[in-house]
Amino acid sequence: MSMWWSLHLRREAASVPLARRFLLGTMETAGVDPDISYDLSVALSEACANAVEHGGDRQDVGGAADAAPGFSDDEQPGRACGQYRVTAYLDGEKCRIEVADSGPGFPARRTLRTAAQPHAGYPAGESSHARVNPHPPATAESGRGLCLIEELADHVHFGNGPGRGAVVSFDKILKWRKGPLLMVS
Repeated sequence: MSMWWSLHLRREAASVPLARRFLLGTMETAGVDPDISYDLSVALSEACANAVEHGGDRQDVGGAADAAPGFSDDEQPGRACGQYRVTAYLDGEKCRIEVADSGPGFPARRTLRTAAQPHAGYPAGESSHARVNPHPPATAESGRGLCLIEELADHVHFGNGPGRGAVVSFDKILKWRKGPLLMVS
């Protein structure tokens, strides 16, 4: 069995723990190993926190976009500036999570950053993100969350959605605890 869910959340700090608890509840019900669930929940929290902080234009927050719940059918992920979207898929042995917002998106150099994906022209074993956009120093005030997502997930992609907005997607191979309540196959 496969399952997926999608949340459309307001760009408010209170939405981050809501998304995290929803994911943890889903993982527990499906019987996912608690360590894997925790890694995914921390990565999701970082992605959601980035969407809340950077996911829209400041002048649009509190405007008409906040008044309309959800997105229209023809809308790209996160066009309503006061919202962002979290989607999770559990399919067999893999979980994929995607967080899409309506902000300015990643700078052109950031879209090249894909974890565990070697780039042509780099020596074997060296990924493109090692040269394109090095990790921020430990004393940096921001930028470490994306690095944390890369460390916690098996595959990560940072990109821009059609039109505008950042899209962070990450995958993790699942491990199961003994005696799950719901078997995913």
